Amino acid sequence: MSVVFDDLKGQSVFVTGGGSGIGAALTEAFLRQGAKVAFCQRSDATAFCDEMEQATGNRPLFLPCDISVTDQLQLTLSTAAKVHGPITVLVNNAANDKRHETLQTDETFWDWSMAVNLRSYFFACQSVIPGMKAAGGGSIINFSSISFMMADKGYAAYITANAGIVGMTRTLAREFGPDHIRVNAVAPGWVLTAKQKEMWVTPESLAAHLARQCIPDEIQPEDMAGTVLFLASDASRMMTSQTLVLDGGYISS
Repeated sequence: MSVVFDDLKGQSVFVTGGGSGIGAALTEAFLRQGAKVAFCQRSDATAFCDEMEQATGNRPLFLPCDISVTDQLQLTLSTAAKVHGPITVLVNNAANDKRHETLQTDETFWDWSMAVNLRSYFFACQSVIPGMKAAGGGSIINFSSISFMMADKGYAAYITANAGIVGMTRTLAREFGPDHIRVNAVAPGWVLTAKQKEMWVTPESLAAHLARQCIPDEIQPEDMAGTVLFLASDASRMMTSQTLVLDGGYISS
């Protein structure tokens, strides 16, 4: 990432799911901007923190957390704020797109999917907004997905949550705009993380997907970083309540 956003240096940034996939690319991008970055995930990320410190000279703060447990998430965000100062950039990135059949989905699975993919986003926002208000403003970036724009199938709960994220983004932007808190969403296309390659990608499915993109290149996790940095920076200070689609032009074709 060659672009430098000077105002991100020293900012207190929190990324959910920031040690793998898209989240890892975002953590690294913020570290290279000189931000104070904290992130959470369930699995141990010590090795990733070591790697980032060596690569960027800036070590992130890793806090283990299950984001589906609200009080655990709130405590994690509070801890990050105590260490780095009030969180002024929140990136709600963590999600789980586990496939499921609608007629086989029970209430337990539905509630779990909402807890991970939507409820955690709301309560993370709720947790950081008072600190942002006290700091004079902030930026919240919520990761959604183009899945709900595609009329896709095979994971109805996840798709429903991603539509909800866009609605939540818009209402929070309206409610807290007077406090100079901007709330935007990013809707990626098929980003080829290690998890996606392991679980869902086949040569046939990938070729068909790329053929529908206007830009027929594979989308990598680092392709999300520039847009997120822009939304976090004062370079986008008058942008709020928006959903930016990063899908290579898939849904326009």
